[in-house]
Amino acid sequence: MMGQVEETSHTIRMEDSGMAKLFEKSVIKSMELDNRFVRSATWEGMAGTDGSCTQPLIDQTAALAEGGVGLIITGHAFVSPEGQAGPWQIGVHRDDLLPGLTCMADAVHRAGGKIALQIAHAGCYGFASGTGIEAVGPSCGIPDKTPPCRELTREEIGVIRAAFGRAAGRAKSAGFDAVQIHAAHGYLLSEFLSPFFNRRNDEYGGPVENRARIVLEVLESVRQEVGDDYPVLIKLNSQDFIDGGLSVDDMLVVAVLLEKGGVDAIEMSGGTIYASGELSAIRTGVLATPEEEVYYRDAALRFKQEIAVPLMLVGGVRSLEVAEALVEDGVTDYVSLCRPLIREPGLVNRWRSGDRRKAGCLSENACFGPLMKGEGLVCPLKRGES
Repeated sequence: MMGQVEETSHTIRMEDSGMAKLFEKSVIKSMELDNRFVRSATWEGMAGTDGSCTQPLIDQTAALAEGGVGLIITGHAFVSPEGQAGPWQIGVHRDDLLPGLTCMADAVHRAGGKIALQIAHAGCYGFASGTGIEAVGPSCGIPDKTPPCRELTREEIGVIRAAFGRAAGRAKSAGFDAVQIHAAHGYLLSEFLSPFFNRRNDEYGGPVENRARIVLEVLESVRQEVGDDYPVLIKLNSQDFIDGGLSVDDMLVVAVLLEKGGVDAIEMSGGTIYASGELSAIRTGVLATPEEEVYYRDAALRFKQEIAVPLMLVGGVRSLEVAEALVEDGVTDYVSLCRPLIREPGLVNRWRSGDRRKAGCLSENACFGPLMKGEGLVCPLKRGES
């Protein structure tokens, strides 16, 4: 049984040291968090057709704060029109979107939570059919393997770099507690990092240090906009899980460069949108035992041996005992959850109360059904039980 809880101004003390670490307060730059659970970003499919925050999206985000999540990371917000990934996606590319973004941040703060805006560019997976704008990437698309896209020029890379910076400035102005740069899952910055997507022969291609150049430039652009005291996070792939893709060794090189560049925390995921198949970031299949949980444990262990920047680890965590062990054993500093919180937004509060039953998520991706119909991010299995 969980030990007696004693709450102080600094931390939460429990007899179970794993629980104590999960629910202690921590600080990332200027942002104090109440626990070590993070809601990892996902497309909610609930924004307006113009990228604006709707009231249902704001309410759903606030519910995560009410449910006890220490840090909420929003779904990917596109930084420029050609960078939109799909319909009903949140945008941060125009100043007139600030009122809705401000309402979202305010709603989370009223519920006692903290929130980071994830800023992103879809790259070759841009929503060309919906926007009418040609998709772009580090290199031209690969027939039968990726969508068609045009190779970016150096000048266009500079424009996108600046767009990330302006987007971060808008996030800060809207009251978000941090920003997260999306450089995972085969979107634009991930494509530059990956030799599978990136076949350039200029200073943005070739060795991993060159492929990481745009990511470091985006980090610098963001930092110039938000200042030194504002938390800037990034999401990286552990590896791409495709032939010729980003490897763990390359990821570690990139992470060291990001640490030197002043990033404040790194969230580790893996896989690409389509090409990595069953090893994508949204793997299916019930994780029946604790041993089956945690997709990227080995990469995280290597990360922690070399990099001091706080690590957030997402992928396959379904049990409180697993989350406890990850933090207690130093595998990660924060535990990120995504699909479990779609089914149960109050999961963190349930675990904190002493109810140690594992998350109810079955990892069958049924939540994509309503998303693709424009009904938003819901778990139809949970809806069917109510």
